[in-house]
Amino acid sequence: MQSRFLTTMFVGLVGFFFATGIVFADKNDKKSTSKTPEKAKPAPPKPGSSRLEKTSFPASVSTPPKGPVMKVASVESSNRDSVREAAAKIDAIINKGLADNGQKPQPPLKDEQFLRRVYLELGGRIPAFGEALAFINSKSKEKRVELIDNLLQSPDYVSHFYNYWADVLRLTERPNNNIILEPYLAYVKESIAQNKRYDKWIHEMLTASGKVWENPAVGFQIRDDGMPLPYVDNTVRVLLGKQIGCAQCHDHPFDSWTQKQFYELAAFTAGTRTRLSKSDPEMKGGVSSGELIKEARAKTSDGRLKGPFQNVVNANTYSVKFANRDLKLPHDYQYSDGKPNEVVKPKVLWDDIPKTVAKADRREQFAAWVTGRQNRQFAKNIANRIWKKMMGLGIVEPIDDFRDDNAPSNPELLEHLTDEMLRLDFDVREFVRIIAYSQSYQRLAAVHDRSSTDPYRFPGPVLHRMTAEQLWDSLLTLVAYNHWSYQRPGAKELAPIVDIDWTKVNVDIAQSVADKYDTTYAPGFYGREIQKLCGFEGQLLVRASEIPTPVPLGHFLRQFGQSDRETIEGGRTVATVPQILTMFNGPITHIMLKKGSVIYDNVVQAGPANAIDVMFVSILSHRPSSTDRELAIREVKSAERVEAGYGNVLWALLNTREFLFVQ
Repeated sequence: MQSRFLTTMFVGLVGFFFATGIVFADKNDKKSTSKTPEKAKPAPPKPGSSRLEKTSFPASVSTPPKGPVMKVASVESSNRDSVREAAAKIDAIINKGLADNGQKPQPPLKDEQFLRRVYLELGGRIPAFGEALAFINSKSKEKRVELIDNLLQSPDYVSHFYNYWADVLRLTERPNNNIILEPYLAYVKESIAQNKRYDKWIHEMLTASGKVWENPAVGFQIRDDGMPLPYVDNTVRVLLGKQIGCAQCHDHPFDSWTQKQFYELAAFTAGTRTRLSKSDPEMKGGVSSGELIKEARAKTSDGRLKGPFQNVVNANTYSVKFANRDLKLPHDYQYSDGKPNEVVKPKVLWDDIPKTVAKADRREQFAAWVTGRQNRQFAKNIANRIWKKMMGLGIVEPIDDFRDDNAPSNPELLEHLTDEMLRLDFDVREFVRIIAYSQSYQRLAAVHDRSSTDPYRFPGPVLHRMTAEQLWDSLLTLVAYNHWSYQRPGAKELAPIVDIDWTKVNVDIAQSVADKYDTTYAPGFYGREIQKLCGFEGQLLVRASEIPTPVPLGHFLRQFGQSDRETIEGGRTVATVPQILTMFNGPITHIMLKKGSVIYDNVVQAGPANAIDVMFVSILSHRPSSTDRELAIREVKSAERVEAGYGNVLWALLNTREFLFVQ
């Protein structure tokens, strides 16, 4: 950290702890001097051990979890040598590309820098004080690979990569008031926790049928309910890295795709329906949703129904079914290769449908083509996506715009990574592991102008700011002892509450289901219950992956760029004035400095002799330099109150570029 920046931050900062009533040692205490040893090694405190009075934090937040918070597939630690070999091949390709172009790699990361980066990039948060101290003090030669492996099999990894996929797949609980998608969101998280093979996971989502609480994978298709052509566009963009959307209406102006090709591809999924009709077997002998709602209204005095009744009834009409059905060209089709309203035959954009599914239905054929090993673009796309996730920039950019005239920055590297993804049978987590083991990943980040036309040859990862979710979860690490007091519900929890059997239902049965839903998982009631469990001063103190989305516009996550989940990868890390104000004086930074928070307890327990070290290790994952320690102590001693001085130091550290950026 640059001392001059820290000095600037100190100037004019008010005593943040003064308003919160935090009490530290008196500034005249002889131990609180510049003689604090630079190599002080404060012991990690016991959770909650230093509290001076009963905290107002919810017990669920201030009490560490008693056991595992979720089941995560383990990493195979016995194959570390083979992972190192695979990582070395990546390094060799990158080093050759750098040398051929007269460039040199960035310096290797110091242990403290590596520690912080790997926690942020694999776990989505900064390390807690005790975790950082344990790694810094460890003498093990294997401590880096051990940390990588441990993070990859942790709930932190699941949460962080869920946030990544939530942005890509536009995950939200309620695309509209009548769609309940919580089981789908939980399914995505569970697929990551199980380390489900990527090709299998995607195939499940492309071919799933039923209600979302019966088969949660159907959420992928329901997310684009009523938009069959945008569904094809979104699917190809996310899974194959091709932008074919323009061809919905006309031949693509910047690529080779024609409108007819788009319709030929869309013909594979044209038979997908996401809503039940009265003719479906599931409805046989029963009533339709419209009839049920009409009958229920007739029983009320004013003809009005409570929202939960209509929501639950309509939610039960969303069920994915598929049958081969013809698709026609538009009525105003204008090209010579077809006629208006002409039936198009299904045809893929390249290669052929695998012979193994030649007799299967069209949706199955489409899924087999997309995810098949013969479709190298599927493997290439996910390899490029994960490479960007880890290194900050894709080899092809934009990552969803593979075109002949959009060349990769390092073709040899991209082909090698594609081969690796296929060799690993689409084990994305193992692919991440290989990258994390590499020297290329463990180098200091480099500043790169993303608008530059010069190829980036990866002398190190690209310097970038934390995502909104990383920043939230990092601040949560400084506040809560338990980040997992609440986890989103899945199919197991929701099915008994919301399911309606259409062959037996009547108004009374539907009302009973609606009443159950209204007092359990309906957004209004459920939101209040979550607040009771883990809310504090209006903030849910849980991981970003568990907070119902989309969050309101004024929430910290939205202020720092979390997507509204309406567009693919809509998250942003662009700086704004409200972000600065939030870091200076926002609710979560106030909460961090309350009595009973993790950082409060740690600093109090450390005492004045080690308080500065605790703050630096907790926030920046390293001890202060002698200059920074001297500046920090000077600030504490010069403040009107000791607590104000400590508050200024903490506040200054939080607002440094070193904290906000992943170096």
